[in-house]
Amino acid sequence: MQRRTLLQAAAASASTLAAPMIKAQTLPSGPIRIVVGFPPGGGTDALARVLAQKLQAMWNVSIVIDNKAGAAGVIAADFVAKQPADGNTLLMAHINSHALAVSLQPKLGYNVERDFSPIGLVGVTPNLLICNESQPAKNVKDLIALCKQNPGRISFASAGGGSAQHLALEMFKLRAGIDALHVPYKGSGPALTDLIGGQVQYCFETMTSATPHVKGGKAIALAQTRTKRAKGHPNVPTMDEQGFPGFDATTWYGLVGPGRMNPSFVKRINEDMNKVMAMPDVIEKFEQYGAEDGGGSPERFAEFIRTETQKWARVVKEAKVQVDA
Repeated sequence: MQRRTLLQAAAASASTLAAPMIKAQTLPSGPIRIVVGFPPGGGTDALARVLAQKLQAMWNVSIVIDNKAGAAGVIAADFVAKQPADGNTLLMAHINSHALAVSLQPKLGYNVERDFSPIGLVGVTPNLLICNESQPAKNVKDLIALCKQNPGRISFASAGGGSAQHLALEMFKLRAGIDALHVPYKGSGPALTDLIGGQVQYCFETMTSATPHVKGGKAIALAQTRTKRAKGHPNVPTMDEQGFPGFDATTWYGLVGPGRMNPSFVKRINEDMNKVMAMPDVIEKFEQYGAEDGGGSPERFAEFIRTETQKWARVVKEAKVQVDA
Protein backbone atom coordinates (compact mmCIF):
# COMPACT_ATOMS: atom_id res chain seq x y z
CA MET A 1 0.00 0.00 0.00
CA GLN A 2 2.79 2.37 0.97
CA ARG A 3 4.68 1.47 -2.23
CA ARG A 4 1.58 2.20 -4.37
CA THR A 5 1.20 5.61 -2.71
CA LEU A 6 4.85 6.42 -3.34
CA LEU A 7 4.50 5.43 -7.02
CA GLN A 8 1.39 7.59 -7.42
CA ALA A 9 3.15 10.53 -5.81
CA ALA A 10 6.17 10.07 -8.06
CA ALA A 11 3.96 9.89 -11.15
CA ALA A 12 2.12 13.06 -10.14
CA SER A 13 5.42 14.85 -9.55
CA ALA A 14 6.78 13.74 -12.93
CA SER A 15 3.60 14.90 -14.64
CA THR A 16 3.92 18.34 -13.04
CA LEU A 17 7.54 18.65 -14.14
CA ALA A 18 6.73 17.44 -17.65
CA ALA A 19 4.11 20.14 -18.36
CA PRO A 20 6.57 23.00 -19.02
CA MET A 21 8.86 20.57 -20.88
CA ILE A 22 6.02 19.62 -23.22
CA LYS A 23 5.35 23.29 -23.90
CA ALA A 24 9.05 23.89 -24.54
CA GLN A 25 9.09 21.03 -27.04
CA THR A 26 6.02 22.12 -28.99
CA LEU A 27 6.42 25.91 -28.97
CA PRO A 28 9.42 28.15 -29.55
CA SER A 29 10.66 29.95 -26.46
CA GLY A 30 9.44 33.53 -26.82
CA PRO A 31 9.45 36.24 -27.82
CA ILE A 32 8.44 35.34 -31.37
CA ARG A 33 8.61 37.78 -34.26
CA ILE A 34 6.69 37.56 -37.51
CA VAL A 35 8.56 39.37 -40.28
CA VAL A 36 6.43 41.15 -42.89
CA GLY A 37 7.96 42.22 -46.19
CA PHE A 38 5.75 45.29 -46.63
CA PRO A 39 5.07 48.52 -44.71
CA PRO A 40 2.49 48.71 -41.92
CA GLY A 41 -1.09 49.22 -43.04
CA GLY A 42 -1.16 46.93 -46.08
CA GLY A 43 -2.99 43.64 -46.43
CA THR A 44 0.00 41.44 -45.56
CA ASP A 45 0.68 43.46 -42.41
CA ALA A 46 -2.98 43.53 -41.38
CA LEU A 47 -3.43 39.75 -41.67
CA ALA A 48 -0.18 39.12 -39.80
CA ARG A 49 -1.32 41.33 -36.92
CA VAL A 50 -4.68 39.57 -36.61
CA LEU A 51 -2.91 36.22 -36.48
CA ALA A 52 -0.24 37.42 -34.05
CA GLN A 53 -2.75 38.91 -31.63
CA LYS A 54 -4.72 35.67 -31.38
CA LEU A 55 -1.69 33.39 -31.11
CA GLN A 56 -0.14 35.61 -28.46
CA ALA A 57 -3.24 35.29 -26.31
CA MET A 58 -3.40 31.54 -26.94
CA TRP A 59 0.27 30.87 -26.11
CA ASN A 60 0.91 33.59 -23.54
CA VAL A 61 4.12 34.35 -25.45
CA SER A 62 5.03 37.81 -26.80
CA ILE A 63 4.68 38.04 -30.60
CA VAL A 64 5.88 41.14 -32.43
CA ILE A 65 5.49 42.20 -36.06
CA ASP A 66 8.76 43.22 -37.71
CA ASN A 67 8.23 45.15 -40.97
CA LYS A 68 11.16 44.78 -43.37
CA ALA A 69 9.79 46.32 -46.55
CA GLY A 70 11.50 46.28 -49.92
CA ALA A 71 11.89 44.38 -53.18
CA ALA A 72 8.25 43.20 -53.08
CA GLY A 73 8.85 41.08 -49.99
CA VAL A 74 12.14 39.50 -51.10
CA ILE A 75 14.28 41.39 -48.55
CA ALA A 76 12.21 40.04 -45.67
CA ALA A 77 12.23 36.50 -47.08
CA ASP A 78 16.00 36.57 -47.54
CA PHE A 79 16.40 37.74 -43.94
CA VAL A 80 14.24 34.97 -42.47
CA ALA A 81 15.89 32.30 -44.61
CA LYS A 82 19.16 33.06 -42.82
CA GLN A 83 17.78 32.99 -39.25
CA PRO A 84 18.19 30.10 -36.79
CA ALA A 85 15.55 27.40 -37.18
CA ASP A 86 14.42 27.74 -33.55
CA GLY A 87 10.94 29.00 -34.42
CA ASN A 88 11.51 32.42 -32.85
CA THR A 89 11.55 34.14 -36.27
CA LEU A 90 8.74 33.46 -38.75
CA LEU A 91 7.76 35.07 -42.05
CA MET A 92 4.43 36.10 -43.49
CA ALA A 93 5.28 34.70 -46.92
CA HIS A 94 3.74 36.29 -50.00
CA ILE A 95 3.22 35.26 -53.60
CA ASN A 96 5.89 37.75 -54.66
CA SER A 97 8.65 36.28 -52.50
CA HIS A 98 7.68 32.61 -52.73
CA ALA A 99 6.31 32.07 -56.25
CA LEU A 100 7.06 34.98 -58.57
CA ALA A 101 10.61 35.94 -57.56
CA VAL A 102 11.80 32.40 -58.25
CA SER A 103 11.34 32.94 -62.01
CA LEU A 104 11.96 36.68 -62.15
CA GLN A 105 15.17 36.90 -60.13
CA PRO A 106 17.79 34.36 -61.18
CA LYS A 107 20.19 35.63 -58.50
CA LEU A 108 17.69 35.14 -55.65
CA GLY A 109 19.58 34.67 -52.38
CA TYR A 110 17.41 31.80 -51.15
CA ASN A 111 15.85 28.57 -52.34
CA VAL A 112 12.16 28.43 -51.47
CA GLU A 113 12.00 24.66 -50.93
CA ARG A 114 15.31 24.31 -49.11
CA ASP A 115 15.41 27.45 -46.97
CA PHE A 116 11.88 27.59 -45.58
CA SER A 117 9.57 25.40 -43.51
CA PRO A 118 5.96 25.86 -44.70
CA ILE A 119 3.58 26.11 -41.73
CA GLY A 120 0.20 27.07 -43.13
CA LEU A 121 -1.68 29.01 -45.80
CA VAL A 122 -3.23 32.14 -44.28
CA GLY A 123 -5.43 33.23 -47.17
CA VAL A 124 -5.92 33.78 -50.89
CA THR A 125 -7.11 37.15 -52.23
CA PRO A 126 -8.41 37.81 -55.75
CA ASN A 127 -7.26 40.72 -57.84
CA LEU A 128 -9.90 43.03 -59.23
CA LEU A 129 -9.68 44.28 -62.81
CA ILE A 130 -10.73 47.90 -62.43
CA CYS A 131 -10.95 51.16 -64.38
CA ASN A 132 -11.95 54.74 -63.74
CA GLU A 133 -15.39 56.07 -64.61
CA SER A 134 -14.31 57.75 -67.85
CA GLN A 135 -13.26 54.54 -69.63
CA PRO A 136 -15.50 53.34 -72.47
CA ALA A 137 -15.02 49.59 -71.88
CA LYS A 138 -16.60 48.48 -68.62
CA ASN A 139 -16.67 44.72 -69.13
CA VAL A 140 -14.02 42.24 -70.20
CA LYS A 141 -15.42 41.63 -73.70
CA ASP A 142 -15.45 45.34 -74.54
CA LEU A 143 -12.00 45.81 -73.01
CA ILE A 144 -10.51 43.11 -75.24
CA ALA A 145 -12.11 44.73 -78.29
CA LEU A 146 -10.73 48.12 -77.23
CA CYS A 147 -7.21 46.70 -76.84
CA LYS A 148 -7.38 45.01 -80.25
CA GLN A 149 -8.49 48.27 -81.86
CA ASN A 150 -5.63 50.13 -80.12
CA PRO A 151 -2.73 47.66 -79.85
CA GLY A 152 -0.12 48.69 -77.29
CA ARG A 153 -1.94 51.94 -76.43
CA ILE A 154 -4.40 50.97 -73.66
CA SER A 155 -2.55 51.49 -70.39
CA PHE A 156 -2.58 49.16 -67.38
CA ALA A 157 -0.99 50.26 -64.10
CA SER A 158 0.63 47.83 -61.68
CA ALA A 159 2.21 48.00 -58.24
CA GLY A 160 5.59 47.33 -59.86
CA GLY A 161 7.39 45.23 -62.41
CA GLY A 162 7.18 41.59 -61.42
CA SER A 163 4.40 42.14 -58.88
CA ALA A 164 1.36 39.88 -58.64
CA GLN A 165 -0.67 42.63 -60.32
CA HIS A 166 1.78 42.82 -63.21
CA LEU A 167 1.73 39.05 -63.71
CA ALA A 168 -2.09 39.05 -63.68
CA LEU A 169 -1.92 41.50 -66.61
CA GLU A 170 0.57 39.30 -68.44
CA MET A 171 -1.69 36.28 -67.98
CA PHE A 172 -4.62 38.30 -69.34
CA LYS A 173 -2.61 39.45 -72.37
CA LEU A 174 -1.62 35.87 -73.16
CA ARG A 175 -5.10 34.44 -72.74
CA ALA A 176 -6.87 37.27 -74.62
CA GLY A 177 -4.26 37.59 -77.37
CA ILE A 178 -3.89 41.34 -76.88
CA ASP A 179 -1.11 43.89 -76.64
CA ALA A 180 -1.38 46.51 -73.89
CA LEU A 181 0.87 49.12 -72.28
CA HIS A 182 2.19 48.15 -68.84
CA VAL A 183 2.88 51.13 -66.57
CA PRO A 184 4.69 50.03 -63.37
CA TYR A 185 4.46 52.09 -60.17
CA LYS A 186 6.22 51.85 -56.82
CA GLY A 187 3.30 50.32 -54.99
CA SER A 188 -0.48 50.12 -55.18
CA GLY A 189 -1.08 53.56 -53.69
CA PRO A 190 0.39 55.68 -56.50
CA ALA A 191 -0.96 53.29 -59.14
CA LEU A 192 -4.50 53.71 -57.84
CA THR A 193 -4.09 57.48 -57.50
CA ASP A 194 -3.20 57.78 -61.19
CA LEU A 195 -5.90 55.34 -62.24
CA ILE A 196 -8.58 57.37 -60.49
CA GLY A 197 -7.04 60.57 -61.82
CA GLY A 198 -7.15 59.29 -65.40
CA GLN A 199 -3.40 59.15 -66.05
CA VAL A 200 -3.76 55.38 -66.65
CA GLN A 201 -6.84 53.53 -67.78
CA TYR A 202 -7.02 50.05 -66.22
CA CYS A 203 -5.26 47.86 -63.70
CA PHE A 204 -5.37 44.56 -61.91
CA GLU A 205 -5.19 45.36 -58.19
CA THR A 206 -5.50 43.37 -55.01
CA MET A 207 -8.99 43.25 -53.60
CA THR A 208 -7.64 44.67 -50.35
CA SER A 209 -6.37 47.84 -52.03
CA ALA A 210 -9.05 48.23 -54.69
CA THR A 211 -12.19 47.64 -52.61
CA PRO A 212 -12.40 51.08 -50.89
CA HIS A 213 -12.25 52.80 -54.30
CA VAL A 214 -14.81 50.45 -55.84
CA LYS A 215 -17.17 50.77 -52.87
CA GLY A 216 -16.67 54.55 -52.91
CA GLY A 217 -17.62 54.79 -56.59
CA LYS A 218 -14.25 56.09 -57.79
CA ALA A 219 -13.34 52.87 -59.60
CA ILE A 220 -15.40 50.31 -61.51
CA ALA A 221 -14.76 46.58 -61.15
CA LEU A 222 -14.94 44.64 -64.42
CA ALA A 223 -13.88 41.26 -63.08
CA GLN A 224 -12.26 39.34 -60.27
CA THR A 225 -9.49 36.83 -60.78
CA ARG A 226 -10.35 33.68 -58.84
CA THR A 227 -12.50 30.97 -60.33
CA LYS A 228 -15.20 31.66 -57.74
CA ARG A 229 -16.63 34.97 -56.60
CA ALA A 230 -15.28 36.38 -53.35
CA LYS A 231 -17.83 37.00 -50.61
CA GLY A 232 -16.83 40.66 -50.47
CA HIS A 233 -17.81 41.23 -54.13
CA PRO A 234 -20.67 38.84 -54.90
CA ASN A 235 -21.85 40.92 -57.88
CA VAL A 236 -18.52 41.15 -59.70
CA PRO A 237 -18.17 38.33 -62.25
CA THR A 238 -15.00 36.26 -62.45
CA MET A 239 -12.70 36.10 -65.46
CA ASP A 240 -13.73 32.45 -65.68
CA GLU A 241 -17.37 33.50 -66.12
CA GLN A 242 -16.40 35.97 -68.86
CA GLY A 243 -14.79 33.54 -71.26
CA PHE A 244 -11.49 32.59 -69.58
CA PRO A 245 -11.93 29.14 -68.04
CA GLY A 246 -9.63 28.48 -65.10
CA PHE A 247 -8.25 32.04 -65.02
CA ASP A 248 -6.72 32.27 -61.55
CA ALA A 249 -4.39 35.15 -60.65
CA THR A 250 -4.35 35.83 -56.95
CA THR A 251 -2.35 37.31 -54.14
CA TRP A 252 -1.77 34.91 -51.26
CA TYR A 253 -0.18 34.85 -47.83
CA GLY A 254 1.13 32.10 -45.59
CA LEU A 255 3.24 31.53 -42.51
CA VAL A 256 6.68 29.94 -42.91
CA GLY A 257 9.79 29.55 -40.80
CA PRO A 258 13.44 29.04 -41.68
CA GLY A 259 14.35 25.68 -43.19
CA ARG A 260 14.76 22.62 -40.97
CA MET A 261 12.45 23.86 -38.22
CA ASN A 262 11.57 21.40 -35.46
CA PRO A 263 8.61 19.38 -36.82
CA SER A 264 6.87 19.60 -33.44
CA PHE A 265 6.99 23.43 -33.65
CA VAL A 266 5.58 23.34 -37.17
CA LYS A 267 2.78 20.96 -36.15
CA ARG A 268 1.78 22.96 -33.06
CA ILE A 269 1.84 26.34 -34.82
CA ASN A 270 -0.15 24.91 -37.72
CA GLU A 271 -2.79 23.40 -35.42
CA ASP A 272 -3.21 26.66 -33.52
CA MET A 273 -3.27 28.72 -36.74
CA ASN A 274 -6.17 26.59 -37.92
CA LYS A 275 -7.98 27.16 -34.62
CA VAL A 276 -7.48 30.92 -34.94
CA MET A 277 -8.68 31.05 -38.54
CA ALA A 278 -11.85 29.19 -37.56
CA MET A 279 -12.81 31.91 -35.05
CA PRO A 280 -15.86 33.90 -36.29
CA ASP A 281 -14.29 37.32 -35.62
CA VAL A 282 -11.12 36.31 -37.50
CA ILE A 283 -13.15 34.99 -40.44
CA GLU A 284 -14.99 38.32 -40.53
CA LYS A 285 -11.77 40.35 -40.47
CA PHE A 286 -10.13 38.21 -43.13
CA GLU A 287 -13.17 38.52 -45.39
CA GLN A 288 -12.87 42.31 -45.16
CA TYR A 289 -9.49 41.92 -46.84
CA GLY A 290 -10.81 39.36 -49.33
CA ALA A 291 -8.64 36.64 -47.78
CA GLU A 292 -10.36 33.27 -48.01
CA ASP A 293 -9.61 29.54 -48.01
CA GLY A 294 -6.69 29.60 -45.61
CA GLY A 295 -5.83 26.75 -43.27
CA GLY A 296 -4.95 23.12 -43.86
CA SER A 297 -1.75 21.21 -43.25
CA PRO A 298 1.87 22.26 -43.80
CA GLU A 299 1.99 19.70 -46.61
CA ARG A 300 -0.99 21.31 -48.32
CA PHE A 301 0.73 24.70 -48.16
CA ALA A 302 4.01 23.29 -49.51
CA GLU A 303 2.19 21.75 -52.48
CA PHE A 304 0.28 25.01 -53.05
CA ILE A 305 3.58 26.94 -53.24
CA ARG A 306 4.99 24.43 -55.74
CA THR A 307 1.90 24.64 -57.94
CA GLU A 308 1.90 28.45 -57.91
CA THR A 309 5.62 28.60 -58.69
CA GLN A 310 5.19 26.32 -61.71
CA LYS A 311 2.13 28.20 -62.97
CA TRP A 312 3.81 31.61 -62.86
CA ALA A 313 7.06 30.27 -64.30
CA ARG A 314 5.11 29.36 -67.43
CA VAL A 315 3.55 32.83 -67.63
CA VAL A 316 6.95 34.53 -67.16
CA LYS A 317 8.46 32.37 -69.90
CA GLU A 318 5.61 32.68 -72.40
CA ALA A 319 5.20 36.43 -71.88
CA LYS A 320 8.99 36.97 -71.81
CA VAL A 321 8.65 39.03 -68.62
CA GLN A 322 11.81 40.72 -67.43
CA VAL A 323 12.25 43.00 -64.44
CA ASP A 324 15.19 44.76 -62.85
CA ALA A 325 16.80 42.53 -60.24
